[in-house]
Amino acid sequence: MSRNRILIPILCASALSGCAADYLNHYDSVTLAAGDTQRYNSLAQTVDPFNPASRNTHIEGDGARAAAVAHSYKFPPPPPPPPAITVNVGGAGVTTGQ
Repeated sequence: MSRNRILIPILCASALSGCAADYLNHYDSVTLAAGDTQRYNSLAQTVDPFNPASRNTHIEGDGARAAAVAHSYKFPPPPPPPPAITVNVGGAGVTTGQ
């Protein structure tokens, strides 16, 4: 009898918890998928909704050129030297007023 006293409430609680999980799946707010029904229906009726080019796994590219670009990003060339600034100090082109 004592075993039934423990077992019956546990079984009832587990049965009710299954109902609560179904109830909690319903929302009173707008979900992120609201308004997508027309798009979903058009995709569901499309024979092949994927882009044909998506099956091409061979991506064309030049490996040597990509390696050179990666190397130039990793080791950038040194910046050019700054331009030389010349300041005239002296008597060239100066008149003394005589």
